[in-house]
Amino acid sequence: MLASTAALGIERSLTGRRWTWREGDQRLGLAIAQRGELPELLGRLLAARGVSLDTAAEFLEPTLRALLPDPSRLLDMDAACERLADAVARRERVAVFADYDVDGACSGALMVRALAQLGCAVTHYVPDRLAEGYGPNAPAIAWLADAGNSLIVCVDCGISAHDALEAARGRADVVILDHHKSESRPPAVVAAVNPNRPDCPSGLKQLCAAGVAFLAAVGTQRVLRRRGFFAAQPEPDLRDLLDLVALATVCDVVPLVGVNRALVQQGLKVLARRGRVGLAALMDVAGVRDTPSAHTLGYMLGPRINAGGRIGEPDLGLRLLIQADEVEARLMADKLDAVNRKRQEVEAGVLSAAMDMAQAQREAGHAVLFLSSEGWHPGVVGIVAGRVKERFNRPACVAGIEGGIAKGSGRSVPGLDLGSAVIAARGRRMLVAGGGHAMAAGFTIEAARLPELHAFLDERLAAAAALPDAAELAIEGTLTVRGATTEMAQQVARLAPFGAGNDEPLFALPRARIVKADRVGKDGNTIRAFVEGEDGGRLKAICFRAGEGPLAQALLTARGAPLTLVGHLRAEHWNDTVSACFAVTDAAA
Repeated sequence: MLASTAALGIERSLTGRRWTWREGDQRLGLAIAQRGELPELLGRLLAARGVSLDTAAEFLEPTLRALLPDPSRLLDMDAACERLADAVARRERVAVFADYDVDGACSGALMVRALAQLGCAVTHYVPDRLAEGYGPNAPAIAWLADAGNSLIVCVDCGISAHDALEAARGRADVVILDHHKSESRPPAVVAAVNPNRPDCPSGLKQLCAAGVAFLAAVGTQRVLRRRGFFAAQPEPDLRDLLDLVALATVCDVVPLVGVNRALVQQGLKVLARRGRVGLAALMDVAGVRDTPSAHTLGYMLGPRINAGGRIGEPDLGLRLLIQADEVEARLMADKLDAVNRKRQEVEAGVLSAAMDMAQAQREAGHAVLFLSSEGWHPGVVGIVAGRVKERFNRPACVAGIEGGIAKGSGRSVPGLDLGSAVIAARGRRMLVAGGGHAMAAGFTIEAARLPELHAFLDERLAAAAALPDAAELAIEGTLTVRGATTEMAQQVARLAPFGAGNDEPLFALPRARIVKADRVGKDGNTIRAFVEGEDGGRLKAICFRAGEGPLAQALLTARGAPLTLVGHLRAEHWNDTVSACFAVTDAAA
C-alpha cells in the first residue's frame, strides 16, 4: 500500500510525477531476513512484494519442480495432448499457425521444435499483418489443409476465430493453444486450451501463449511416455525450450510471479548457454555481452523479433528461432536488426503526431486516449500506444486508417482491463475484429465508427479520468552514495527477474552531487554521470532514453548542485569485475 504523503515531500518531480513510499510489513520483512539468514534490506523488499515467510525461499530460488503445474489443470489440455501424441505416433504432417508478435514467434518455434524432435513433419504459417490481419483466416486455413496437414495447431491466436476455423472442418483437425480473453464459446475444434477461457478452472491466467505451449509439450511427452513411445528412442529434454518461454513471458508483459518467475529464471540460464543458434546470433547483433537478464529479453531481443511482424517479413522472427545454420542465422539477425531500425524511424514519425493529439484529448477530459490517422503504419501503433500510455498515465489506443478501415492497438494501466472492454465492443458488433488481455488489445473497425468506439471505451474505463497526469513513483527507501555498494546491488539482484508483477526496486539518493555528466552511445540518448554524496563516496549513474526533457537537462547542467535522484541500484558486470551502478529514472531539485 502506498502512503498518502509524498515521499521526501516531492509532489511533482522533473518528469512530472509524485513520489510515494512503497510500504511493506516491517516486522514481516525482519522475520523473513532472520529465517532465511538474509540482509534486512532483502527481507523488507520481499515483504513489500507480498512474499510471505513461507514462500520467501521459493521466491528467491524458483524451481520448475516446485512450481510447474500439471498440464491437466487446463481445460481441454488432455484432449490436446492426446491428439498431438497421435500426430507424433502416426508421423502426421502438422502445421503450426502462429501470431506475428514475440509470443507468437516463440510459441510457434517451440511447437515446431517440439514436434519435429518427436518425428513429425512440421511447417509453420504466420499471417501478414497488413494483408491478413491478426489470427487465423479461412483462406490460410484451407490452404494448410489442402497442403496435406492433417493437424493445425494455432498458437497465441484462434480462441475467437470461429468462422476462419470452419474452413478446416472435415479436412484437418485443429488444436488451439491461446491465452487471449474470450467471452464467447470456443470454436468447434478438437481442443481449445486457454487459461483465460471463462470456463477454465486452472487458475493459470497469468501464462502467455508460450507458457501454454510449453505445458502442451510437457503433457504430450507424458502421453507418449505412458504409451511406451520412448522405449525405441530417447526422450527430448524440454528444458532446452525454456529460453523461448522466457523471451515470450517477458515480452508479453505477463506477471513475473509464480510459475512465470521460474520459467524466466530457468530460461535465462538456457539462453546464457547460447545453444539456440538464432538467439545467439541476435544477441551478437544487439551487442549483448553480459549475462542475459529480463532486460536483455524485453529491450534488446524482443523488439528485434517483433520488427519482422511489424514492418518486415511476418515469419522472419520465427524462422530465426528455429534456424540451425549459424551463417543463415546471422543473416537473419542482421536483417531483423535493420528492420528494427526502420521500425524506429516509422515509429518516430507517428509518435510525434500522436503525442500532440493525446495532449489535446487529455485536456478535453477523455478517460481513454484514442488516436488515429490516415497513413499510420499498423505495425507500430502498439508501440506508440505504449509510449502514449507511459506519458499520460491513461489507457491509450492508436490506429492507422487505410481504405476506410482502421487497424489499431491499445495499452492499458494497472487495474483497468482494456482487453475485456474491446471484447465487449466486439460483442456489440462495433468491431470487425478485436481481442486482447487486461494490459493490451488489438482491434479492426470501420473508420466511420471510430468515434463510437472511443465513446464506448471512455464509458467502460471511466475510472481512468481520475488518474494523475503521470504515474506515481513508488520508492522503496533511501540510500547514501557511500552505502550504494556492489554488495547491496548484488543482494537486490536476487529479486530478479524484474518485470510486470515484480517491479525492480526504486531507491532515492538524496542530495547527490553530479560531478561529471555527458551523453554516450550511438544516438547520444544515454547520459552517463558520476555522483558524489554528502557522506563522501562516488557512484556511476546512467540514464537511458534520456531525450531532451527536464531530467536530461538537470543531469547535464547540475554542475555540482545537489539533486535527489531516484533509480535502480544494479550490479554492473564488465569483463571479470562487478561494480555498482545507479540507473536514474527521475530527479528533483
